[in-house]
Amino acid sequence: MALAIHSTAFSSIPIRELPTKTFSGKFTTCVLSKKSRLYAGKEVSSVCEPLPPDRPLWFPGSSPPEWLDGSLPGDFGFDPLGLGSDPELLKWFAQAELIHSRWAMLAVAGILIPEWLESLGFIDNFSWYDAGEREYFADSTTLFVVQLALMGWVEGRRWADIVNPGCVDIEPKVPHKKKPKTDVGYPGGLWFDPFMWGRGSPEPVMVLRTKEIKNGRLAMLAFVGFCFQAVYTGQGPIENLMSHLADPGHNNIFAAFTSQ
Repeated sequence: MALAIHSTAFSSIPIRELPTKTFSGKFTTCVLSKKSRLYAGKEVSSVCEPLPPDRPLWFPGSSPPEWLDGSLPGDFGFDPLGLGSDPELLKWFAQAELIHSRWAMLAVAGILIPEWLESLGFIDNFSWYDAGEREYFADSTTLFVVQLALMGWVEGRRWADIVNPGCVDIEPKVPHKKKPKTDVGYPGGLWFDPFMWGRGSPEPVMVLRTKEIKNGRLAMLAFVGFCFQAVYTGQGPIENLMSHLADPGHNNIFAAFTSQ
């Protein structure tokens, strides 16, 4: 519910042209239209429009740090420890949060969907928490080695793209058609954006990217909650939800602090 409220509120924010004042050493991911050519030496994108100066902040009335200028999706000025003051670290943190968010969304879907299918009778004896102890088509060592090799190859290519953007382009080459330049972390193209949602006017692209990172942050919190639920109750999230709805007065978070 909170995510839906935030996403709706963000979609209604008026996007306008930003002033050209910049801060030295600041990392910029998204800028406005062709005026981005004025920002020499910065890693910029022409597909994503930054948030306005009066964007919503994590703490109303506060002032965001100068290195969080609204150019990153999901930037609400939250950096109380100043971890992003170094431009290189800010780039790394932005990419790390993005990939963790995507993994968390996949993990949450991989927990909820099979449990839901089990409740419908399509799957028997499902438990995501001890899935690693089950017997599969191959032994656990073989599966680990194969996964390590595949994940290492994919992560290696992702790291190469961070170090040298565009060096791992796998888009099919079409004569007389210039391929659009992509942002690090947003490969797009035929394989990753077949419906071209990540292209077009900059404002909708920023809205979509912000919704993605907000959903990802929610998924990371949800996964941590699933882990605590599994340890404490031995049940899955849907089963926990049904128990809570059946008796919210007793089956709630406060039950964790009472004697059994």
